[in-house]
Amino acid sequence: MQITEIKGDTSIQLSVSGQVDTITAPQLQQTILTSFQKTKNVVLDLKDVPYMSSAGLRALLLGAKTASSKGGSMKIINVHPTVMKVFEMSGFAKILQIE
Repeated sequence: MQITEIKGDTSIQLSVSGQVDTITAPQLQQTILTSFQKTKNVVLDLKDVPYMSSAGLRALLLGAKTASSKGGSMKIINVHPTVMKVFEMSGFAKILQIE
């Protein structure tokens, strides 16, 4: 998994590529939390993420809770269809801000 950070005026976009699983989810979680130390708005681009395990869902949930506690937002964009199915089946499609 690779994560590319793009700084904007009011947010940071994290473009994620590769599988988010038990091995890579801690890196994603840490990157999200580090981004929230720099700004209160984070955008995750998941177009190149074909697979996400429950560990990845946990990282996203922690990110969403962090955004809420800081009065910010965490948007998820360009969700791969297979990952969107995981979000829908797990109920995360209702919890996360997905565009």
